[in-house]
Amino acid sequence: MSTITLKNVRLSFPQIWTPKAYMEGQSAKYSANLLLDKDADKEQIEKLKKAVKQAATVGFNGEIPKGLKTFLGDGNDKAYDGYENAMFVSCSTRQRPTVIDRDRTPLVEEDERMYAGCYVNAAISIWIQNNQFGKRVNSNLLALQFVKDGESFGGGGVKVNDVFDDISSEQAADAETDDFLI
Repeated sequence: MSTITLKNVRLSFPQIWTPKAYMEGQSAKYSANLLLDKDADKEQIEKLKKAVKQAATVGFNGEIPKGLKTFLGDGNDKAYDGYENAMFVSCSTRQRPTVIDRDRTPLVEEDERMYAGCYVNAAISIWIQNNQFGKRVNSNLLALQFVKDGESFGGGGVKVNDVFDDISSEQAADAETDDFLI
């Protein structure tokens, strides 16, 4: 099981602080999707495709099953923010991944550095699934390093200064004229 490092990719659907089970009866896992631009990240995408093929060849004794599902998907098949013209890596783990800042200091959720849309470096590993649940090539999420801010994907909250006015002076004026206690 070798480690693959992806550089300057966008983080999507980060479930990196608290594990979550997506279906009843499923084990809770930490997970994320990592987005690679099809034009800017061609070398990294080719590296991933080569690693998937090699792992499948070894894992299935030289006979890669037809229609084999993998952790690498085409973003154009999804209707999510940021997925157009991208490939995505779907990765998960049962153990909390290491999450660090640019200077390699540990990050915690309260730091609010890791969010859907930011850019990260990611360490993943590839593994073969060959059991009663099917045959697949999967990836484990090992670690994430914050690289830089990016435009937050949908559901990333609102900038309150953009949607609300400062009404503190109105509240004081309302209090002076409010005579419901008289």
